[in-house]
Amino acid sequence: MHARAMHGNQKMENKKTLRYMALAAIIAAMYVALTGLSALLGLDKGVIQFRISEALTVLPFICAPAIPGVAIGCFLASLIFGAIPVDFVFGALTTLIAAFITGIIGRKLPEAKWLACFPPIVLNTIVIPFILKYAYHFDGTVMFFMLTVFVGEFVCAGIVGTLLLYGLPKKITEMLQNLDKQ
Repeated sequence: MHARAMHGNQKMENKKTLRYMALAAIIAAMYVALTGLSALLGLDKGVIQFRISEALTVLPFICAPAIPGVAIGCFLASLIFGAIPVDFVFGALTTLIAAFITGIIGRKLPEAKWLACFPPIVLNTIVIPFILKYAYHFDGTVMFFMLTVFVGEFVCAGIVGTLLLYGLPKKITEMLQNLDKQ
């Protein structure tokens, strides 16, 4: 009987892992698709970027699988839509770190949804300007690029992302938050 119980627990863990990976993959695919939309609209490249997909960077606040989901999505989107290697590596790492911090904030301060946009805004505002200046060799100062990245992140992660987080139906939010407990 003990072996059956262990086998049952292993099945539950496998289901949980599969569910986690599936949700991370869905979020990554959504990130890529929204970046594609931004590319179609001409908003995803250059000094001022409005990657609609950055709205998803608030999801780690309520959903742990969003942490790898947005990072992998960022990596794949940059790879697919023509970023240079330093951009897709450091962009994805920045997104991963921001997502991890956002997840911590969500666990520690679950009522403070408005804080979810701060890690992606702050980290991208610090890191991406150096990529624009020294990897892409755009004309302008790092400080100017910090301003332009901040504006894009504020609109996409700050405004659109926060609206997304507050606008998600309670049932969906609870399902995402309880994913690890099922």
